[in-house]
Amino acid sequence: MRSLTRWTAWLALCALLLTAAAAALLAFTSPGQNLVAEAQSRSPQELIRHLKRRLEGHNKLEAVLLPPLHAAQRHFEREPPAGPLPTLGKGQQTTTLKEATKGITQELRVDSPQAIRDALLQAKPGTRIVVAPGLYPFSLKMRLGNDGRSDAPIVLSAEQPGTVWFQFGQVEGILVDRPYWTFENLDIRGVCERHDDCEHAFHVVGRAAFTTIRNNRITDFNAHIKVNGYNADWPDHGLLAYNTLTNTTPRETLKSVVPFDLVGANHWRVQDNLVSNFAKRDGNMVSFGIFMKGASEGGRIERNLVICSPNDISRPGVRVGISFGGGGTDPGLCRNKACHLYEHRLGLAANNIVAHCNDTGLDVNQSNQVLLAHNTLINTSGFATRGTLAQAILYGNLYEGVARARNDSRMTAEFNETLEHGSAFLNTDGLLLDWRKPPERVPGFESLRDDFHRQPRAPGSLPGALSQ
Repeated sequence: MRSLTRWTAWLALCALLLTAAAAALLAFTSPGQNLVAEAQSRSPQELIRHLKRRLEGHNKLEAVLLPPLHAAQRHFEREPPAGPLPTLGKGQQTTTLKEATKGITQELRVDSPQAIRDALLQAKPGTRIVVAPGLYPFSLKMRLGNDGRSDAPIVLSAEQPGTVWFQFGQVEGILVDRPYWTFENLDIRGVCERHDDCEHAFHVVGRAAFTTIRNNRITDFNAHIKVNGYNADWPDHGLLAYNTLTNTTPRETLKSVVPFDLVGANHWRVQDNLVSNFAKRDGNMVSFGIFMKGASEGGRIERNLVICSPNDISRPGVRVGISFGGGGTDPGLCRNKACHLYEHRLGLAANNIVAHCNDTGLDVNQSNQVLLAHNTLINTSGFATRGTLAQAILYGNLYEGVARARNDSRMTAEFNETLEHGSAFLNTDGLLLDWRKPPERVPGFESLRDDFHRQPRAPGSLPGALSQ
């Protein structure tokens, strides 16, 4: 079986190289003449897409070269197995999380859309707004009326997950512009006929520091959670935990498609979420699962499961798992106008599993002092740093693909291991991640004491997200 796999890989590589050589002759164009440099700076997945674009309109060459290109693409971008993939304990939990919100002194029970709107405007610090089981349609943005406090937050919740459903037909569902609010145990779905009209379930802006969004299921938005500044205020110190962020179809929009889209806010924690199925059909067709950018700092992205494409991995477009820097930020939107110095700094992505992306699993663009540690990348093109400002440390990761420092960026790598998808786990592509053949242990990273499942790491730890 191993020899057959190597033979298949060799054939796919030969097909890719032959196609690249033929495409290089296309009209003797500058892109063709520079193809060797392109190949060195791009992953095989990127190179295949590039070559297919170069072949467009050349019918005779397409007839000859597209079949081997498709064969190479099927090798480098394996189609995920049919049926739902396991969630590995991430995303919305079926029961209320054990960590209760402290400082609640009164409950306000509501059972209609208007009662919910009124409660959001009237609730005082220390109030939990409890929504009765049912389906609640909304067509206008909901707003908050009062600030919570560190010792007395304001909470909007269902008593039990899976009992309260919000339907949003508006561009923004809830505008969160007050500090110390929590939203939990809700099921929220965008129901707009045009995808442009369902942008965000939550838009966290300005003074909304210490926002907590946890244990919700949020479906069918372009950027499910959008976080950014307003009037020189920034919603720092937020928490996004145990949420399921997903879409049922590719988004038909020119707008950004990023389930968690953070611009300029500092010290957010994004932990134990399931983020999946975030393809963008229109425009530049580039989408990200999670990103932090806009001269933000101190973000922690930990123990998440990101599945770019649960099916049809090679559909048109580009899908990246987790990024510090994303696609870059308009200078006018950057915190303190500092994006010329960094898109993000002092960021951490640790103990994440990223799977089935036709591009980079973990990406660092114009961001520095970033640590990528103990992540597992399955069926992605690997790691990339991009831009002269980019600097990242890779430690103890387990991954397929390559680690590429592009555009004069800097990458330091230590104790990382290549993932053999056919032999490492019981069923790697199916995310049945019981070890068949664990890799060699590596020294533990001092500040990372647990793994993907919150199990403690031994001093000598396995690379990747799973320590046992």
